[in-house]
Amino acid sequence: MQNKTFTKLLALYLVFTLFLLTLPSQGWAMFVPASRAAPARQADLGAIQKTLESSVVKQRLMDFGLSPEDALARINMLSDEQTHTLAANLDSLQAGADGVGALVFLLVVAIIVVVVLEATGHHVIFR
Repeated sequence: MQNKTFTKLLALYLVFTLFLLTLPSQGWAMFVPASRAAPARQADLGAIQKTLESSVVKQRLMDFGLSPEDALARINMLSDEQTHTLAANLDSLQAGADGVGALVFLLVVAIIVVVVLEATGHHVIFR
């Protein structure tokens, strides 16, 4: 009899706790002040403009019939998030960009494969 009462109380407690945990928390929505958002966007636009001033990039833009000023005008129409993503990926877009990350990734994958093969009893022989 006591076991059934305990089980019922425990079930009631768990249902009540689950109900309380699923209630949405109070959130506040407000605008971000321009003073906070502007410096990050300006830094991203500065990096993009520096890349647009490169002679190789200018020539490729001219080949496509787009002046650097037109490209910058189009970049100004991007959202803050899109501008930040573009600025963050500029190094990988340029010719001769840093390939160290890809090399490290391939090296780590090779080491993991060798370790897994050795752990499963297979022998890796380098000749």
